[in-house]
Amino acid sequence: MSQANAAEIGLEKFGEIARDIEAEVGKVIVGQHGVVRSAIICVLAGGHALLEGVPGLGKTMLIRTLGDVLDLNFSRIQFTPDLMPADIVGTDILEETEDGRREFRFQAGPIFANLVLADEINRATPKTQSAMLEAMQEKTVTVAGRQYDLRMPFFVLATQNPLEMEGTYPLPEAQLDRFLFKVDVKFPSVGDLVTILDRTTGVDMPKAGKVADGEQVIRMGQLALSAPIPTHVSEYVARIIVATHPESPEATQMLRDYARYGASPRGAQALIVGAKINALLEGRYNVSFDDVGAVAPVALRHRILLNFEGQAEGLRTDDLIADVLKSVPRKAS
Repeated sequence: MSQANAAEIGLEKFGEIARDIEAEVGKVIVGQHGVVRSAIICVLAGGHALLEGVPGLGKTMLIRTLGDVLDLNFSRIQFTPDLMPADIVGTDILEETEDGRREFRFQAGPIFANLVLADEINRATPKTQSAMLEAMQEKTVTVAGRQYDLRMPFFVLATQNPLEMEGTYPLPEAQLDRFLFKVDVKFPSVGDLVTILDRTTGVDMPKAGKVADGEQVIRMGQLALSAPIPTHVSEYVARIIVATHPESPEATQMLRDYARYGASPRGAQALIVGAKINALLEGRYNVSFDDVGAVAPVALRHRILLNFEGQAEGLRTDDLIADVLKSVPRKAS
């Protein structure tokens, strides 16, 4: 996508489309404004998101609704312990041609879609989960030595249940790092729960209309990437990432005591891209420190590993992130 095509969207059009997307999703998803905003930022950034929450909170419904609102080709993969890599990426099948010869034909798997729902991704074996790595990072899959390009735009929105650990396989750090954001889906408030009951226990079920298409999503993402990032903001992001590593002189005491490993450079990229899109969603080209703070929890919570002491104390990575944001100066000394 050229700069000219990105410019066709413009700041005003970007905000208009984004507000319409949030409004249409809100017809189906009650509350969860932060979750919806994070999912939209991920899609516009061309990244992937991991949604974690107990069953019944609408994670799958949110992803399906986004597919409808953005008019994207949608595919759902239900991860189970017996799921094989070929069930995801596809395989070569032997078939007979019209002239009687036999030849192999590639039969694409469900990964060949614009928006892929990887439902309960932590229920599959590591071998199967690894089949997602190339697709998520390179936007390609390799079968029998041949490489196939995935459809653009391409997003993986995965879900996992934090309660049922039996029969699950924790995602390896390398795969977690491929997710731009990890979004915690909280239980709704009493008011939101009443609204959910009103909407879902009657005859008429709410439906969301189409607002944009894949081409517009790509153009909006290009506009976001072309937005300038002030040097003092990018330096602030760099200081945050360095401060998440317990062996770093810039690390806080809490990080030294309770963190095993800090965020990767992908974490810095996620902060920058997320902050750019957050600023555009707020109607601004200029990216501020507050934009970085707004996306820091979802961009970093899966990239900071607690050590044994941190786990024993019952800490969350969000606690460490909050400590870093409070301690790292916004301007270099």
